[in-house]
Amino acid sequence: MFKEFKEFAMRGNVVDMAVGIIIGAAFGAIVSSLVSDVLMPPLGLLLGNVDFSNLFMVLKEGANPAPYASLAEARAAAAVTINYGVFLNNVISFLIVAFAVFMLVRGVNKLKRQEPIKTTEPATKTCPYCMSTISIKATRCAFCTSELKG
Repeated sequence: MFKEFKEFAMRGNVVDMAVGIIIGAAFGAIVSSLVSDVLMPPLGLLLGNVDFSNLFMVLKEGANPAPYASLAEARAAAAVTINYGVFLNNVISFLIVAFAVFMLVRGVNKLKRQEPIKTTEPATKTCPYCMSTISIKATRCAFCTSELKG
């Protein structure tokens, strides 16, 4: 059983998939940081000093009564909240990752679509007697009726 598992785990597809998952997780962390640390602060500034990660709606107050200055404060009070700011950050992260994957797949598809150079034979030839253009398969010229060899 261990031998079978080892053969399965060492297959090329499984190893490639594992590498892809690891790189994907690292890429997800980079995109998450890009969204929360680079993109959202200027966007929040443009919209009037809004911190998207702290946008939430209290459904039920916790041990301390509302209002809560931040999401961390609401969580510390054990309040029940809808965290739509965090959701918005995640949606933007998803869109960036989806776009990056789209661009990657598009590039791979372009590489696959490149057609090899076609070496097609000509469809016509010239009659050696009257110099007219005739079909490559012709055995007699349609213009001078000469018999063609080969």
